[in-house]
Amino acid sequence: MEISVTFRHMEPTTELRSYVEEKVYKVKKYFDFPVEAHIVLKVEKFRHIADMTLSIGGDKVKAVDESGDMYSSIDQVMDKIEEQLRRLLSRKREHKLENIKNTEGEYFLNGGIDTHDKLAESMPTITKTERVDSKPMDIDEAAMQMGLSKKNFLVFTNSKSKNTNVIYRRKDGNLGLIEASTK
Repeated sequence: MEISVTFRHMEPTTELRSYVEEKVYKVKKYFDFPVEAHIVLKVEKFRHIADMTLSIGGDKVKAVDESGDMYSSIDQVMDKIEEQLRRLLSRKREHKLENIKNTEGEYFLNGGIDTHDKLAESMPTITKTERVDSKPMDIDEAAMQMGLSKKNFLVFTNSKSKNTNVIYRRKDGNLGLIEASTK
């Protein structure tokens, strides 16, 4: 982490510099890559102003605060910076998760614009989830159950193979069978 402290209209003291550096190093917990921090401390008449700018990758976070005491100004500006960093990181995390969900595991960004938006919009979505009990029966009994019901499919456990099967009504009026095997 690269930190530069500038003093304007005041004496540069090592205590104040070390206090600022200690406060800025606490922000390092949010990042695992290099961050640049530039802090300007100035006094104008009775106002003590702390102006901080952080460069994080391509983003900049800036905060300014003033009070009657320089240490208080530094504390307040650090509180503002931490709040902005939390918001920035949560937005980035939400954006990343949203893109991963939209592209179903294919995370492509082209200049910050998701190139698969149209594909994600045209994909069908699951609107209803239904839990069915898989009853043990043979294929003939399942076909007879399908004939008696108005449903388009029936999930059952094949009594001979002990695997889950699905029998479904085809568009031509016949029945189809899906046999799931565990390997």
